[in-house]
Amino acid sequence: MSAAVPQSTSRTTIDILVRRVREGSSAWVKLALKERIRLLEDLRHAYVAIAEPSVRAACEAKGIDPGGPLAGEEWLAGPMVVVRTLRLLADALKDIQAHGVPVIPRKHLRTLEDGRLAARLFPRDRLEGMLLPGTTGEVYFQPGVTADNLRDHQASFYKKPHKGRVCAVLGGGNVNSIPPLDCLYKLFVEGTVCVLKMNPVNAYLGPFLEQAFAPLVARDALAIVYGGAEEGAQLVHHDAVDEVHITGSDKTHDALVWGPPGPESDERRRKNEPLLAKHVSSELGNISPVVVVPGPYSDGELRFQADDIAGMVSNNASFNCNAAKLLVQPKDWLKRGALVDRIQASLGQAPVRRAYYPGARERWHQFTDARPNLRLVGNPGEGDLAYALIPDVDPARTDDRVFRHEPWCTVLSETGLPGSDEPVAFLEAAVAFLNEKVWGTLNVMLIVHPKTMRDPRVRAAVEKAVRDLRYGTVALNTWPAAGYALGSLPWGGHPSASPRDIQSGQGWVHNTSMLESIEKAVLRAPITSLFPPPWVPGHKGMATLSRRLVEFEQSPSWWKLPGVALAALRR
Repeated sequence: MSAAVPQSTSRTTIDILVRRVREGSSAWVKLALKERIRLLEDLRHAYVAIAEPSVRAACEAKGIDPGGPLAGEEWLAGPMVVVRTLRLLADALKDIQAHGVPVIPRKHLRTLEDGRLAARLFPRDRLEGMLLPGTTGEVYFQPGVTADNLRDHQASFYKKPHKGRVCAVLGGGNVNSIPPLDCLYKLFVEGTVCVLKMNPVNAYLGPFLEQAFAPLVARDALAIVYGGAEEGAQLVHHDAVDEVHITGSDKTHDALVWGPPGPESDERRRKNEPLLAKHVSSELGNISPVVVVPGPYSDGELRFQADDIAGMVSNNASFNCNAAKLLVQPKDWLKRGALVDRIQASLGQAPVRRAYYPGARERWHQFTDARPNLRLVGNPGEGDLAYALIPDVDPARTDDRVFRHEPWCTVLSETGLPGSDEPVAFLEAAVAFLNEKVWGTLNVMLIVHPKTMRDPRVRAAVEKAVRDLRYGTVALNTWPAAGYALGSLPWGGHPSASPRDIQSGQGWVHNTSMLESIEKAVLRAPITSLFPPPWVPGHKGMATLSRRLVEFEQSPSWWKLPGVALAALRR
C-alpha cells in the first residue's frame, strides 16, 4: 500500500502553527538540561520505531525493492544517521551538564602548519574507531581559536540563551535524514524552535516525523507543514519567523532572498538590499570534485578507489549534493584512462535507477546531448536514466556547464589538467582550478597514495591543498558523505560564500560538539580497506549492514561489532 502523501497545508493553518510555535519558543529556551537529555532519549527510541515503515515508504517512492540490498541506502542515510545524531546530542548535553561545554580532550587538539587550531572529533574512542578503521575526522578552525579559548567557541546558546527564536526550515527532498537533522541542529544546538515544510518530493516522510517527534510537537517546539513554493514563501515571510534554513538549490535560495531572476533581482543584489532580510542559513549542493593525485597505485588500489567513486555516482540515483560529479586528473598521467575505464566497469555492476527527482531527465540531456566521447552505462527502462560518463572535458572551456552547473542526475564528467603529472605541481594547479573555475563550496575528495605522502615535499603540498581548498568538507581517500553521516563533524559550505554569491550555502548543521568559528571538516581514510564501503556497486550486505548499524547506534556495544563486520564483508 502506498504511503499517504499529505495535502498542502492551508494558509490559515500555517499561520496558526507558526504562531503556536512562536508561543512555545520562550518555554523551549528555558527547558532544563535534564529534560532536554530525557527528551533526546525518548526521540531516539521513537525514531527507531518508525525506521522500518519510513524506509519502506522511501523505497517505494524511489523504485527500490524494500527487501533487496539497495534498501540499505535508505537505512543508512535515514534512520542510522538520525539515531546516531540523537545519541551524540544527548552525550553533548551530558557534557554541558558536567563540564559546561561538549568535551574535546586536549590530546585531540593540534596546531596546523599555518598556526590555526584543529580538533579531532572522530573517532571519540576505540569502539567508535572500529566502525571506520583507520579513518579520522577533524575540524579546522578559523584564525583566533586556540586550545586555551576553544571553550569560548562552543555551545553559545547554553551559556547565554536568547529569548526564543523561530526558524522556518525548508526540508531537502532527496535524503530522508536531512529534514530531521536540520531541525535537531536548530533545536538542540542553537535553541531555536522550528516550523518544517516538507519538500514535495519526500512529503510522505512527514507523518513518520510527526510520529517520531511527537514530544517536540506537543511542546510547541516543532510543527510540520506541507506544500510547494507558495506555502514556502508564506512561511519564510511570516512576521513571526525570525530566520530561515534552506536545503535545496542555489536558485531556490536566490529567488527567496533576492526575488525572481531579472533586472529587479540583479539591482537588489548590486545594492545588497535583499527581499528577504532575515538570517538565512543554507546547504545548496555542489559540483563535487574527486581529485586524483598521481602515485604508485596498484591495480587493486585503483580498483578500490574506482568502486568508491562509482558508488558515489550511483548511490541514491546520484541525487546527493555530495555525489561525485567531476573527476580531475593530470592530463598526461599514464593511469588516467585506466581509472575512467574501471569506474565505467564498476558502474556496470550498479542497477540503473529511477529518476525520481523532478526535472532529472531534462538536466541529463542538457549535459549529455551532442557530447563527444560520451559513455553510457546500463539499460534504462521507463522512468530510469543510464549512467553517463563524459571523459576528457577541456579544462580551458571554463564556461562548459560541467564546471558551472550541478547535474543533479547520473552524470560524471572527467577532465585532465595540463602540465606536469608531478604531484606537487599538479596539486597547485588543481587547487587553483577548483577554487576559481568550478562552482560549489560543499565538499571535495582527494585520492592520495600513502607512498606518495612519504615524500616530505608532497606531504607538505597535500596538507597545503587541504587547508587552501575552499570547501566545507575535504576528504582524503573516502567519500565526503561519510562526514555527513558521522554527525559529529560539521556539515555545510565553506564560509567564503556570501548571500550575493551563495555557492553551496552558509552556516553549519550536524556539529554535535556545538563548535563555532569553523573553517572546514577534514576526513582521512586509508587508500584501501578490508571492508568495502557499503555504497559500492554490488554490495550484497548493504541492507543487513545498515540495519545492524542502526541497532549499534541505538546502543553501542563491543558485542554488536562482529555482526556489523560480517555484513560489511559481504561484497
